[in-house]
Amino acid sequence: MNTEQQKDDELWQIAKARVGFRWSFASYFIVNAMLVVIWLFTSGTGSYFWPVWCMMGWGVGIAFQYFHAYHGNKFTNTREEYEKLKRQRHD
Repeated sequence: MNTEQQKDDELWQIAKARVGFRWSFASYFIVNAMLVVIWLFTSGTGSYFWPVWCMMGWGVGIAFQYFHAYHGNKFTNTREEYEKLKRQRHD
């Protein structure tokens, strides 16, 4: 596989991760909005706000997905890490 094909494959993976994040965030927003509406109609504003647990738990997963989609190549670039280790070994 040539270098240009590798770059295209990497860009394709980044694009897939970003689109996946957008869909996940949209479902996170919609589902949590419904939970807040359910809480509002069943308990009222003066009661314990239980949807916060769903928001926080799912939010952690959404945060990880965001960092993978938009910053993942900085943290998980195996090729760069391999080259760095090779340079260290030869020094």
